[in-house]
Amino acid sequence: MQHDHREQLKRSWQANADAWAAAVRERRIESRRLVTDAAILRAILALAPSRVLDVGCGEGWLCRGLAAHGIESVGVDASAPLIEVARAAGKAQYRVCGYAELESQADLLGRFELLVCNFALLEEPLAPILESLHSLLVPGGKLLIQTLHPWSARGAGPYQDGWRIETFEGFGEGFREPMPWFFRTLESWLALLHETGWRLHWMQEPLHPDSEQPVSLLLLLDSARR
Repeated sequence: MQHDHREQLKRSWQANADAWAAAVRERRIESRRLVTDAAILRAILALAPSRVLDVGCGEGWLCRGLAAHGIESVGVDASAPLIEVARAAGKAQYRVCGYAELESQADLLGRFELLVCNFALLEEPLAPILESLHSLLVPGGKLLIQTLHPWSARGAGPYQDGWRIETFEGFGEGFREPMPWFFRTLESWLALLHETGWRLHWMQEPLHPDSEQPVSLLLLLDSARR
């Protein structure tokens, strides 16, 4: 069943590439428009990195935002249609690269002061991906993760790890495939990061301006192996 979910996750990003790009560029997603886009940009700019790897870059909005601030970035994504859309908008280097290929591509990609995973860690198991990221950092480099806040994202389901389904309701037209994603509790996130060699530097919980409830979880991490 886990394999089926992972395959469906991959298919969804192939099938929904154009719809996702339109939703992001037309700012249809309220949580991104009001909270999370600004939160990740603010966190990156405060770190002032000279070179950033956007892991799971999608249609490239973050790389374009960093370019506007003079920060060099490389975007990687397993979805060739999304990378094609990103390249068409310019402003950064993009490469079709699945997470399992990152470590083998380290010499080609180079090393980075900051790795960013912005709503990009949706799979299970995640440990191999997190393990591979160490090889892409310069000494002293950091990993910045933004993910759905576990307390808000649990919905009506139980507060325990497990696969959930995103139907993209309210994101506009054109989404042809629902997207499975793996929900993790806060305890599970912190345990996984510790087990894969990452030290928590700080944690933030960006709030919705109206409800004042947490929308996302931001985690800044140091490598315990470099």
